[in-house]
This record gives sequence, structure tokens and C-alpha cells, in this order.
Amino acid sequence: MSIFERYLTVWVGLAMIAGVLIGQGAPWLVQAIAATEVASVNLVVAVLIWAMVYPMMVGVDFGAVAGVARQPKGLLVTLAVNWLIKPFTMAFLAVLFFDHVFAPLISPEDAAQYTAGLILLGAAPCTAMVFVWSQLTKGDATYTLVQVSVNDLVMVVAFAPIVALLLGVTELSVPWETLVLATVLYVVLPLAAGLITRRKLGSKAAIDAFSARVKPWSVVGLIATVAILFGLQGETILAKPTVILLIAVPIIIQSYGIFALAYGAAFALKVPHRIAAPCALIGTSNFFELAVAVAISLFGLNSGAALATVVGVLVEVPVMLSLVAFANRTRARFPEPAA
Repeated sequence: MSIFERYLTVWVGLAMIAGVLIGQGAPWLVQAIAATEVASVNLVVAVLIWAMVYPMMVGVDFGAVAGVARQPKGLLVTLAVNWLIKPFTMAFLAVLFFDHVFAPLISPEDAAQYTAGLILLGAAPCTAMVFVWSQLTKGDATYTLVQVSVNDLVMVVAFAPIVALLLGVTELSVPWETLVLATVLYVVLPLAAGLITRRKLGSKAAIDAFSARVKPWSVVGLIATVAILFGLQGETILAKPTVILLIAVPIIIQSYGIFALAYGAAFALKVPHRIAAPCALIGTSNFFELAVAVAISLFGLNSGAALATVVGVLVEVPVMLSLVAFANRTRARFPEPAA
């Protein structure tokens, strides 16, 4: 492992602090980055995520995609957890904490807003960052691509109805341009670049050597993304630290609970680790770009719902790093892939 990967938690922690300091010390820079948005997708962050995803896309072998059909268990676990369990458990935890446990600390109006924001997070499984988590756990690049692609297809038809059901509204305006643009930026373009790179490199040895050279840039991209996200949200973090901690509680419980469920199911079904780890991490991570965009469009930029989705962004990276570390430590407990 490179020094960046070995001490990734340290670098991410420093990036969080640096992001907040930059947000306070150079607000003009943060404002300039925030202004680079199209359809609620920040293009600077998109470029960095693209840099994170590209090294893994180079490892995608389209000739092996058909092999996914011979190992359907990982995909089935992902779909079941993401669409039959995750949105509903998130809604349950939000109601439990904001309407009951934290009721003496927040107003009913704020509680409803925070609940709405968490429902939006729970109904949007990860699209882009999961490629990073998969790479850090030595996941199967081809299988991960198929899992993400199928999830994106389901999201197109299931996201709005599930959110509408849980929010109790009859009409939900989903910014489809955000969903389409994010999918193109985070999946389609890096995938196309990876395919072109593989064809130009030719041999497996050349592909492996190139992947080893570009892999560290994936971690650098992650660290830079974290710094920017915390810079963009630094004002909110400093202004409402207590509220952020309250919102983080159900998100953290949900994250570890969903991972335990998916990872445990994959283990029980004897799914190889290279498939099981990404399978569990997809549901644990969130498509925060979509959740934030929908929260803003439905409830407003300064709403409690938008704040809740932003807290999801802040919590995700440290939680996911801890789960990546756990997945790597437990690799030997899973069956070896078939030769």
C-alpha cells in the first residue's frame, strides 16, 4: 500500500480541518468553487470524483461482464438491501430520533424537515464513490460496475415513488437532469475513458502496470474532494454544531446497520469477498448529489431537509473509511473466488 492508502484516515481528517479553515479564511475561493454548478452538480467536485473513478474503470473487463450472471447473489443482496430495506429503515430511525428521542431538543417543524432530508438520503444509494470504496477493498471492478449500473436503472423508476410514499406527498419533483448528468459524469465518461485506455495499452501486463501508476491519484482525488466539501459546508458546521451532531446519530446507526446486514447476508450466501465488500458498501454509501439537489428543490436551500442531506455528506467519508478497514480485516473469512 502507498503512504496515501496506509494513512488514509489521517489525510482525510486533515482534509476536513483544512476544508473548514479554507472556507473561513478564503470564502472567495469557496464561492468560486460553489459557482461551478450545472443541474445542482458541482463540476469541480465532479472532476475530482472522475479522477477517483477512472483508475478503477481501467480495470473493467467487458469480456467478463457476462460472468456476473453466474454469480447473481451479490447483485441480489445489493438490490434487496438498497430498495426493500434501506429507505424504510432510514425513515424509521429518523422518526424515532426526531419525533421521540430528540423531541425535547428540537421543534416539531425542524423534526419534520430533518426527517425528510434523511428519507431522501436513504432512498439514494451510491453511484460514484462506491468505485473508490471498491478499489480500496480490492473489489471486482467489473462486478462493481454492473451493480452500480443496475442500481442506477432502478433509481430512475423507484426513487420518486419511494420518497413520495415515505414523505406522504402525492407529487414529487425530482431533478432528473441532476440524475442524468451525475450518471454521465461519474459512470459513463470514466467508463469510456477506461475502455479506450485498455484498448490502447493492449496487454494485461501493460494494463496492470498503468493501473498501479494511476491508483494513487484516486486517493489524492478523494482527499481533495473531502477538503472542498468541508470548505463548502464550513459555515454550516460552525454555525450549528449541536444540530449536526443530532442529525448524524441516525445516519451513523443506519450506515453501520445496513453494512452489517448486507455484509452478513453476503457472508451467509458464501459470496466472494471481492464481490461482497462492494455489495455492502453500495447500500451504505449515498448518492448525496441527488439527495441534496432534491432537498433544495422541494424544501429550499436553507431548509432543515437540505441541512440533513449535507450532514450525510459530512458523515459519510469517515464512516465509509472505517467500514473499508473492517472489510479488509475480514477478507480471509470469506470464500476464495473460483479459479
